[in-house]
Formats: sequence, C-alpha cells, structure tokens
Amino acid sequence: MVTVDKPKRKYDFRSIEGKWQKAWQDQNLYAAPDIPDADNKFYMLVMFAYPSGDMHMGHFRNYIIGDAVARYEMMQGKAVLHPFGWDAFGLPAERAAIDRDIHPRQWTQENVTVSRATLQKAAISYDWSREINSSEPEYYKWTQWLFIQLFNKGLAYRKRGFVNWCPTDQTVLANEQVKDGRCERCDTLVEKKDQVQWYFKITEYADQLLDDLDNLPDWPDSVKTMQREWIGRSHGAEVDFTIEDTGEKLPIFTTRPDTIYGVTFMAIAPESEIINRLNLEPEYAEAVADYQMQALRRSEIERAAATGEKDGVFTGKYAVNPYNGERVQLWVADYVLAGYGTGVVMAVPAHDTRDFAFARKYDIPIKVVIHPNADTTLEVATMEDAFTDYGPMVNSDRFDGLASFEAVKTVTDYAAQQGFGRHKINYKLKDWLISRQRYWGCPIPIIHCDKCGQVPVPEADLPVELPDVKNFLPKGRSPLADVPAYMNVACPKCGGEAERDPDTMDTYACSSWYQMRYTDPHNDQAIFNKDVASAWLPIDLYVGGITHATGHLIYFRFFHKFLRDLGLVNVDEPVTRLVCLGMVQDETGVVMSKSKGNTVSPGPLMDEYGIDITRLAMFFTAPTEKEVVWSGATMVGVQKFVHNKLFPLIENYRGSKPDLKQRFKLEEMNEYERSIFVKLNQTIKRVSDDIVRLQFNTAIAALMELLRDYDSANISSDQLNDCLVLKTIQLAAPLAPHVAEELWHQSGFEESVFRSEWPVYDPEAIVGDLIEIAVQVNGKLRDTVRVAAEADQADTGHHFS
Repeated sequence: MVTVDKPKRKYDFRSIEGKWQKAWQDQNLYAAPDIPDADNKFYMLVMFAYPSGDMHMGHFRNYIIGDAVARYEMMQGKAVLHPFGWDAFGLPAERAAIDRDIHPRQWTQENVTVSRATLQKAAISYDWSREINSSEPEYYKWTQWLFIQLFNKGLAYRKRGFVNWCPTDQTVLANEQVKDGRCERCDTLVEKKDQVQWYFKITEYADQLLDDLDNLPDWPDSVKTMQREWIGRSHGAEVDFTIEDTGEKLPIFTTRPDTIYGVTFMAIAPESEIINRLNLEPEYAEAVADYQMQALRRSEIERAAATGEKDGVFTGKYAVNPYNGERVQLWVADYVLAGYGTGVVMAVPAHDTRDFAFARKYDIPIKVVIHPNADTTLEVATMEDAFTDYGPMVNSDRFDGLASFEAVKTVTDYAAQQGFGRHKINYKLKDWLISRQRYWGCPIPIIHCDKCGQVPVPEADLPVELPDVKNFLPKGRSPLADVPAYMNVACPKCGGEAERDPDTMDTYACSSWYQMRYTDPHNDQAIFNKDVASAWLPIDLYVGGITHATGHLIYFRFFHKFLRDLGLVNVDEPVTRLVCLGMVQDETGVVMSKSKGNTVSPGPLMDEYGIDITRLAMFFTAPTEKEVVWSGATMVGVQKFVHNKLFPLIENYRGSKPDLKQRFKLEEMNEYERSIFVKLNQTIKRVSDDIVRLQFNTAIAALMELLRDYDSANISSDQLNDCLVLKTIQLAAPLAPHVAEELWHQSGFEESVFRSEWPVYDPEAIVGDLIEIAVQVNGKLRDTVRVAAEADQADTGHHFS
C-alpha cells in the first residue's frame, strides 16, 4: 500500500471560490455550442427573473437547483444550454421606480447590475454571453414583430368591452392577473370598466392547449388540472331564444338541453350589451341601471361563487322559448358573467340549485321536466332544492320518456333540424387582454389612421422605441398619449396624418417567447434561426412556481404553437419536464417577499460560510417541491459536514490514479471493503436518481452516510480506496462545485471535474449479501464462488453445465 503524507487541509472558501470561478470563466466552461447534437443536448431553464432588487433565498433556491442539474448534465457529456435574462418591463419595476422617484429604466438597470453580480458571485453556471433583457430595443423589436404576425393572422385585435381595472395601478388587467377579485400585483379590489383594448386570440388555440396536456407526462398533475379547468371546455347546445318585443335572437349555451322545457326565466350579465337593446320602460330602466352599477363593484370571483345569496332585477321584458313558444322572463343577475358563453343563461329552477334559490326568492315559476326515474316523480310544492341529476324527461312534449343522456343529443339534433339551434363547444378561456395604460412596457406597433384604420408599423421601422419621458405617472390612460413627438406620425399606407397606439403590452407578452431567443440571442435579422432553435428545443427542464400555472405557463404554450404554425419551431410544446418549486418562507411561516419586507439575502450567508455551504444548507432543508421554512440553524450542521468530512476526504487519497471505469470483484475483498464498496455503489445510484428527481436533500444525506461509514485504514487496496475518494468528489460536484473542483485538482487532475464522466454504479455491487455457489463440471464439484445474492448467471460470468 502506498502512503502519501499530506498536511491537514483547511477549507479556506474565500481563496478557493475565487480561484475556481476565475478558472471556469477562463475555460469558458458554461458556454453552450451554437448548434448541439440534438440527441445529446440538455436545455435547462429557470423562469424569467424580475429585476426588482437583489435576490433573496427564494430566488437562490430556484437558481441553485437549475445549476445543480446543469452541472450534472455536463458530467453526463451533454451540451448544456443554461441561460439567464431579465423580464424587465412591467408594473413591478414601474411601481418601485415611482415609489423612489426615479425613472423605471434607471431602477431596472441598477437592479440588473446588482442581481447579476450576486448570481455571478454564487457561481451559477449561466452562459452570460446569451443574457437578454426584455426592456432593451434589440429584444422588444421582436416582441413587436410577433404582435404584427398575430395581427396579420387575425389573432391580435381591438374591441370595446368591460375589462378588469385596477384603480391603484390605473391600468387594465388580464383575467389571469386577477386573483380572488384582486390585482395580483397590489392586492387592490378590481373594478369593471368599459374600454377599447387590444386582445390576443388565444381561444383560437383552446383545443390544442387543452388536448396537448395529455402529451405532457412530465408536467405536474396539479398544473395540468389547473389549466384544464381554466380552459374549461364543455360540450352542449346553443339555442336561439327570441326577444319578444324586437324579434332579436338571443343565443344561449347550455350543457343540459334536456332541461330546455323547464326554462322559466333567463339571466343576463349586467355588462351585456343586450340590455341596451331591450328598450326598457322607465319604471324598469332606472332599477336596472342602479343594479348594473352595483354589480360592477363586485369581483367576478364573488359573483360566480356557488355559495351566497344571489340577486337580480326584472327587466319587464320576455323572450320566447323556440321549443314550446312559452314566454320566459328576462332578468339581469350578476351571477352571470359576460365572458362565459353569450353572457345570457337559461334558468331552469327545478334542475339547477342556484336557479331554484333565485326563483324561490323572486316568486318565479318552477317547472319539473326531469324525474329521478320512471317510478319516482317530483312535486314542486314539496321540493326543498333542485334535482340536478339525469333522468327521464317529462312535460317535454315529443321528448317525454327519453333518458337524459340520450336526450341531450336528440334535443340538440331537433333544434339543428328546425334551424334554431346547433351543437356547440364552449370555453371558459377568454382572449388575452394585452394592452396596458402604463409607460414601462413594450410599445404596441400599430398606427391609427382615419382613412386606413389600424396599420402595423413596417418591419423595417421596428423597433418602435419607448421614448424617454419624465412624466410617466399613471393617469387612467397611457402617459405616451401626452407625448406628441411620439404619437404623431405619418400613415405607412397613405402618408396622411396618423397617431401611434398609445398603449404598451402586458409584460407576459415579453416573457412568452424568451426561451426561444436564448437559442440565438444576438440575431438582428430574425427573431431566431429556426434550425438553431429546433436543435435546442424543447426545454428539457423548466423550473419555476405554480403561481404561473394559468398565466405564463398558458401564454408561452400559445406563443410556441403560433410560432410552430409560422414554421419557426418543429415541436408542439415548449417544455418536456416542468417542476414547480415550493415557496421559501421565513421562520414564522410567511412566504418571503420584498413587499412583505421579510426576505433573507444569501449574500451575507455566502460571505460568512461560503457559497457551497450556503447551497448545501438550502438543498438539505426540504424536497424541491415542498415549502421551505428557512432557518440559519441549518448552516451549522452542513458546515460541520464540509469541514470535518467532505473537504478532508482528500487526505485519504493515495495517489494511485485509478481507472475509474475498472471493475472490482466482491469476492476478492475483505468484509469492510465489500461493505464500503457496496455503500459507494448504492450512493452512486441514490445520488444519480435523486438529482434527476431533484431530491437534493436525500442526495446529500446519502453522501453524509457514505462518509460517515468510510474508513481508509480498513481498505488495503489503493485502487479501491482512491476510486471511492474520486467518485465521492464527483458525486458532490453538482451540489458543492467549488469544494469538488478543489479536491479534484488536488487529486492531480488538470481538467475540470465537470468535464469528467459521471460515475456509474456497478449493478453487482448494490446489494450487501454474498452467497456461495458451487461450480460443478459434469456433476463433479470443482470450485465455489461468492457472488451477490441477487446476481443472475449473466452477472456472475460463470457458466454451468
């Protein structure tokens, strides 16, 4: 046995970290190739970052998880794309700038500088040559180009309607940006406001967005469920009732056409334009107007809730049911939302709980048209609630006796034959409202001309640059409308006087295609090269928060499919595997947030303990998908592990320079060697599996257990001992990169540990027990061999006859 005297080594993280960060930079270790081998690439991405200040432990957790995976994939021999950039436009940056009385551009640039420095200090393995910033003209030129492509395809359009309005931010909000009736940014109660706005026609892709969720097995079920419910596809019938006074058709959507004969009133959403065409008598008009104002102060969540008493107001008007010619009362009720179906619903009190309560409250007739079964009848006088299940139809003319499942189709077919109805698919998903009446955003590239209408800015004139203005405070309309030098332009078609659109885009428009720009970030001739993008896409692992389930994670799927239809990408979905992280909470259990003032910065911890110990402490705290209650106490135990076990491991290296692919035979080992060799292989398997599953806490636990049991003095083979030391260093590398790189080079290697090949476990050595097998030849005992208890004939290499 060769013994090498080595002095005790102290883990001086300050000198070690700086040394290896410079070396990695000099080696260009993190640079991704322009075009990878499509079969040997890994695209690792963490969600676009808001530059709203320096990062806290929640951000730190996201970034080190992505970093560990990227480093692991490097050691798998993959070409790794691990980029970073800034989602720099939007309300958070603008509001923060207003609070500090500085320009949003200045605030954004300062925060980008600070955050970038922290990320580089933390040695996150980003390819900084691909850094992008959504507020830079070279980026938002292509956001505007995308808008124009959508416009040219009829998927970007402008219309008037009631929108979500945040009175604090003085801007409209998309439905996805309203949470429990409040602005997701500032928690202000959202109001309804009648305005002309721009929309993206995401509903055109509703079926694809829904159906393709079935092709995403590596997405969390919770996210897929939320998206399915948000898209909300339902099959039913659209039936044309008729307004009695005017003869105007009043189409309604229903999933229960089998109850059509039980309609006794119809409920109209307070925002519906239909109300303006009813020609209400004065005695009803004033009450309806008052009710409309009252209803618009309530959130959609509150209005649509299944619980709580519902109210409404009678219009004095009637519609006619085309099936039986009966008159049906027309009411305005705020439990109907303008965005669902046609904004009018048929009410069947006997067979809908909400309608039943409403009818009882306002003494509206109730008519039973479904019985539970042929032997059970319902009497209105004795009903305490609606009967909502299926059953045979009654009081329904020619359809009496039909079972309800069959009746749904039959009743709808009849309407189609008679010309007053049709089969219909309806969606909860509504088109994406993307215009914002704020300054700090991507300008909408449309020019309004009295003669030519809406004219897209010519591609040669892109980007439409956001002007540098002093007065950018919100005022209920875009501050850009008050900048004549920006607004007044010549029409690209006729050359006449025209005006730019004053609004800016929702910041989600900027973050819905950024993942593609990373593949070709410096292209000034195209949004990206399609061959380059196709080589890198889809993203192999996307890490972020579940809060984006019905926002960004739907929007960027929509943009991806649209770009696919333009022929620019060749896969249907942007991401293969999505992982949603648990939030990081302070010691009181409150989620860390700058707005709450309870954040903990990783900077001071890295200064005191070092980067790797800070990383390991965060990894060790909880599984990736679970919430983390952060406590600095975790640092102490991890620090002891690094100082007392991991870093001193090199003192046991004997300098034998073993072949790390060599096979060792269990039967040639002593009892301790066999047990520690089995432990090593079990650890390789555990750490490999745990990194793939992002269960870093158990990966660290496995390393701790291995080093707890390791005792070099009991290993006689230098090759076996040194293999164990080197493979342990490799296993630690994605988790503690500076420590591992230092130990790897102290072992005599010149190339980075991240260029070494990830250890592979010996399948014969992951079980601890050996058994003796008799070797017989022609029935005579010739020898005995010791093999792993679970080995088969192929594993042992011995052939029997």
